[in-house]
Amino acid sequence: MTTPHVPQIFAERRRQARLARAAARQRQRGDAARFLIEEIGADMIERLSFLRFAPMRALVIGPYPAPLAAYLAQGGTPPLIAERADPAQPLEGGPFDFIGVVGQLDAVNDLPGALIQINRALAPGGLAIASFLGGQSLATLRAAMLAAEPERPAARLHPMVDARAAPALLQRAGWKDPVVDSHVLAARYASLERLVADLRDQGLGNALAYPAAPLGHAAFARARAAFAARAEADGKVRETFEIITLTGRRSRAGT
Repeated sequence: MTTPHVPQIFAERRRQARLARAAARQRQRGDAARFLIEEIGADMIERLSFLRFAPMRALVIGPYPAPLAAYLAQGGTPPLIAERADPAQPLEGGPFDFIGVVGQLDAVNDLPGALIQINRALAPGGLAIASFLGGQSLATLRAAMLAAEPERPAARLHPMVDARAAPALLQRAGWKDPVVDSHVLAARYASLERLVADLRDQGLGNALAYPAAPLGHAAFARARAAFAARAEADGKVRETFEIITLTGRRSRAGT
């Protein structure tokens, strides 16, 4: 049986590099943005609390929100933190009662394969929650990039998962009791540069395998003007972030 070919849209080394740069920015700057990371962490805590699920052995993949780590440690065992683990590869240290994935699935080539690896790392009956940016995100930034290069637009932003396609991915990966939902978070920016900085702060920079060359001065000026043209009365521009959350379990039989 032949292995299906997986298109190489993203480069793992670039995904790792953006995580490393984001971690450095978080250490060096007291005002580095964390609102998406914190939102995902708070949402995971709410879901775990609602389910009254208290895992004894937990793994968090990606930039971890401190409140989530503290919540998971209440059972007496601090969670294993694997900020730079590749979710598309076998996950070490398991099996786990709970796996939380903060971002990361937005930039893996083999998303079904990553979901399979997460499922395999769970103990029978274990729970996984994975949250990442979805296809309705960054509409304003995308429009600005299109305005920058109207005749020959280059691939500068990631293709993103449509929430409507996610249930089939979970079923294909063998997750039990799969649930997919999404919500939208909005932020307002005085400049295009500040939006880009917030994305980089949170490890959401470019991880494309074949990134386009940097924008030239004229193209960037067009992008900045297109962004500013969307400003509201107070001069700030609204940007939206769709957070898709996948929830599911491994079967109690461990299959």
